[in-house]
Amino acid sequence: MASQSAGITGLSHHVWPWFLFLIHVGLCCLYCYLWPLSYAVAVDLGNRKLEISSGKLARFADGSAVVQSGDTAVMVTAVSKTKPSPSQFMPLVVDYRQKAAAAGRIPTNPLSREIGTSDQKFLTNCSIRLIFPAGYFYDIQVLCNLLAVDGINELDVLAINDILWNGPVGAIVMLEASTENIIQQDFCHAIKVGVKYTQQIIQGIQQLVKEIGVTKGTPQKLFTPLPEIVKHRLYAVFTDCEYDKISRDEAVNKIRLDTAEQVKEIFPEVDLYEIIEFFNVVAKEVFRSIILNEYKRCDGRDLTLLRNTGCEVLCIVTFDSLESSIKLDQVIIAINGIKDKNFMLHYEFPSYATNEIVQVTGLNRRELGHGALAEKALYPVIPKDFPITVRVTSPVLESNGPCSMASAWGGTLALMDSGVPISPAVTDIAMGLATKTDLEKGEIEDYHLLTDILRIEDYSGDMDFKIAGTNKGITALQADIKLSGIPMKIVMEAIQQASVAKKEILQIMNKTISKPQTSRKENGPVVETVQVPLSKWEKLVGPGGYNLKKHQVETVVTISQVDEETFSIFASTPSAMHEAKDFIAEICKEDQEQQLEFGAGYIATITESRDTGVMVKLYPNMTVVKHPTALGLEVGQEIQVKYFGCDPADGRMRLSHKVLQSPATTVVRTLNDSRIVMGKPILQSSSNYSQ
Repeated sequence: MASQSAGITGLSHHVWPWFLFLIHVGLCCLYCYLWPLSYAVAVDLGNRKLEISSGKLARFADGSAVVQSGDTAVMVTAVSKTKPSPSQFMPLVVDYRQKAAAAGRIPTNPLSREIGTSDQKFLTNCSIRLIFPAGYFYDIQVLCNLLAVDGINELDVLAINDILWNGPVGAIVMLEASTENIIQQDFCHAIKVGVKYTQQIIQGIQQLVKEIGVTKGTPQKLFTPLPEIVKHRLYAVFTDCEYDKISRDEAVNKIRLDTAEQVKEIFPEVDLYEIIEFFNVVAKEVFRSIILNEYKRCDGRDLTLLRNTGCEVLCIVTFDSLESSIKLDQVIIAINGIKDKNFMLHYEFPSYATNEIVQVTGLNRRELGHGALAEKALYPVIPKDFPITVRVTSPVLESNGPCSMASAWGGTLALMDSGVPISPAVTDIAMGLATKTDLEKGEIEDYHLLTDILRIEDYSGDMDFKIAGTNKGITALQADIKLSGIPMKIVMEAIQQASVAKKEILQIMNKTISKPQTSRKENGPVVETVQVPLSKWEKLVGPGGYNLKKHQVETVVTISQVDEETFSIFASTPSAMHEAKDFIAEICKEDQEQQLEFGAGYIATITESRDTGVMVKLYPNMTVVKHPTALGLEVGQEIQVKYFGCDPADGRMRLSHKVLQSPATTVVRTLNDSRIVMGKPILQSSSNYSQ
């Protein structure tokens, strides 16, 4: 969570007893090449204390700081180039690494090394990118390293340094929340509490900056002279409701290229990226002025009206056994104790959705961020004891609307259609903001909130405020604040206006599906539990789990043990479930045991030889029994054993092999053909029986 003393720029919180609250800790990374001294401040956050120190570690970096809360500590470094990049955007790289060593563990992958980075880097990137001044094109790399975690204190990290930006921030540059469907009143109270403690973090950072005496650089002046006709052309495009998303973007881009060409002819010494950047600033000013002065939106809607979206998102629900649940990494387990989760939502944004050609690589920030928000929105309504792993895939087929929000809408409807007993339905809405600011005072003079914003309203506006929930409360929130601070009043109004739109969307969704399907689909997956006596467990599993694995492969089912005598069966189809149950029923069927006489001798056949002994059976339908003697014996060989009843604990038969010498001769019975023959001496003691 970060804000400036003038207002709010964002929030992230987790529920403690009654609300979610997580402070995104602002790390004050100050210029520190070879500081002879280290500096530190402590911030009191109620029942917790936050310590920020700098000047001791990583002193060659442009900025370095360590933040500690309890025994959880994070080090953040920031490095910036001294010359601007030719890119037309700010080249910021944020890498947030969750080290297994911080949790006292060793990575379990084949290399025993940390592979990849945390999803938190995307949140951190969004948070700090928004507060750099316009036209700042210097390459910046921020590295966040988790040094230690105590399982109590959580830290999402931001960095602040002498690199030019509109800081300090204490971490509200964006609002980020995941809640258990709490009511709106409690949610708003959580934001206010978060802002209160954020101000204390800001004061601590400012105190540290004052002690060290760091001064920020001066921002590079943007190139300003643009022809006045540019504003008129932009006004004509932004007020023409006949444009759709693609044609509007093409029209604005044509004006951008024409302007750059004309200005370059007059001012050949000016870099092209400076011209483009200032054009973007002018375009945003024109776009905002139409909303503020004329109460118009570029698609002709009222400020609070939902659009008739043309977005297409295909939401698909698939089921699998609990064995397929996501196994979380060691650091997350150490922090919150959660080892796995049985619900996931994966958002996909292919290039054909926007008629583009893009190299297909791994997941990008958009897919991870939008998918994470939709997953947070739906997760609270999934039953905690649901015995199935649920995966929702949400590929975008046509992007001409709120794709990220449509993933939550479609995900809710798909879950209901698949029969998942969610309650109640979930939807979300994106709110925007257009402001007029007094540059001298730094105060907002006028503003308008926008409901269900377009992509261009997100880009040219001052806020992208996504809020998800049910008709009862709020489940998730994410907001990118593009100003240095907004008053609490605007945040509360945005939540209230979003609540009205949310109810309207829920009414539309209820016309399609109002509640989960109660009837199971004909070929849908099935989950059942069966009881297997402890005495039959070894026969079900087989040597080294062979029987169980073989049956799972042949029938495409997953059988997992719940407790000593209970097994859960997941089958993709009812026919596969019948096969699995028949297999287990056959195993659980009582052996056709013949009456065995305690202390009598019998002939047994060796079925398998192991290092620890041999497996033997007395008659065809009998469950094999392990015998500890293996020396000199071969598979298929018949040996003489003595019967000592069954183990009272697990029901296994106890047998003893003969010894070479014995003073007595015992009658040996052959159960295969019910003959009785004379045999060699049998051991009289039962000390050599199998367990």
